[in-house]
Amino acid sequence: MLTRELLSQSVPSLRLYDKVHQALELMNENHVAHLPIVDGEKYIGLISEDDLLQAENDHWQLDELQQSFANVSVKEEEHFLKAVQLAADNGLSVVPVVNEENELIGTVVYNDLLKFSSEFMSLSEPGGLIVLEMETNQYSFNEISKLVEGSNAQITQLNTSNDAETGLMQVTIRINKPDISDVVAAFQRHEYKVKYFFGEELYANELRSNYDNLMNYLKI
Repeated sequence: MLTRELLSQSVPSLRLYDKVHQALELMNENHVAHLPIVDGEKYIGLISEDDLLQAENDHWQLDELQQSFANVSVKEEEHFLKAVQLAADNGLSVVPVVNEENELIGTVVYNDLLKFSSEFMSLSEPGGLIVLEMETNQYSFNEISKLVEGSNAQITQLNTSNDAETGLMQVTIRINKPDISDVVAAFQRHEYKVKYFFGEELYANELRSNYDNLMNYLKI
């Protein structure tokens, strides 16, 4: 799914001559902490509620706060997971979507991104999650797949990321069955470090409610 297919029809944009208090009111009305700013049709940047609250005068025009504008956006032809990554990395409540001419065509709300990410990752389907940690040169998809299949399970999703602090690779594996104890045991027998594992009950009730924490190591 492309970002242009997820555009919100309700989130407004701001203009340079809008006042600080007007921007704060719009954020409050739309339950967001960021709004895009345009000059004509051109996208100028993103302003946050925190930056607005730090303004000395709430009657200032937004052009007096241009040093606070964040230059973040995604192209309309990019996959929506690019917007997910941008939102997670920058703590955004909305993600501006622009065309090739850098004209703002709309915004995607973070909550909508989470919803479609959940559908994309089949979070509503029965299953479990295992996160392995290893040296990069130890990673072997074939071996991991064999261990999972040897426990009468299948991998439905696999993502890798590298921890900047430790240099270790984290491998996040989505399994197609909720009882994953035998899969975890298989990894441990083969001396894999199992950093986290979630069965279906915990996965459904806790992991989804802490999706931001999950994004820290998924890094899609």
